[in-house]
Amino acid sequence: MKILLIEDDTQVAEFVASELSVAGHDCRREARGDVGLDVACASPFDVLIVDRLLPGLDGLSIIERLRQRGDQTPALVLSALGDVDDRVKGLHSGADDYLIKPFSMAELLARLEVLHRRGAAPGADTVTSLQVADLHMDLLRQQVARQGKALNLQPREYKLLEYLMRNAGQVVTRAMLLEHVWGYRFDPQTNVIDVHVSRLRQKIDREFDHPLLETVRGTGYRLGPETKR
Repeated sequence: MKILLIEDDTQVAEFVASELSVAGHDCRREARGDVGLDVACASPFDVLIVDRLLPGLDGLSIIERLRQRGDQTPALVLSALGDVDDRVKGLHSGADDYLIKPFSMAELLARLEVLHRRGAAPGADTVTSLQVADLHMDLLRQQVARQGKALNLQPREYKLLEYLMRNAGQVVTRAMLLEHVWGYRFDPQTNVIDVHVSRLRQKIDREFDHPLLETVRGTGYRLGPETKR
């Protein structure tokens, strides 16, 4: 999921963003409410996580203004204000869920998954699986298999493979991977891509007759039925 987190508490924001990243999600952080609203209006997100008390513009006003624009992106409010009246006010503002601080990260992740599924347009042609040659990914169960053999991928490896499969046959650059898989908008001069691609290649290619993941020297990578090492 592509998630926008609007939270001014640095400790909470860093913790949530880190856990979302480990779970394989793309999380963008903003600390001010007015800036968060601008970002939400400028780019599409799957789910919003909005703190209630924010500098610049409070969380409920953010959601109300988005709804006035016709933006129905699912929104979850995080707040230390947990009285019934506070929760009711939050939901009346247009929020889809309300979670009280302190909270369990496992519960937050579960609620986000529910909101994401609920936010899918009724009757839309929803992709539930990806297939490249004999490599299959079940997006609902988050399971990957090749020639019917289950592959055990870590969350970041899964997200990397999903992006490659969605762009099968095309050259995917390092910049594209950094932005869409790691959420970086600049090159931090790290070998993180090389390490994860190497691990992924070991899992999807090592025990099979022909490789699927190709390194395009000086450019990036390509996943397809006919590749070179």
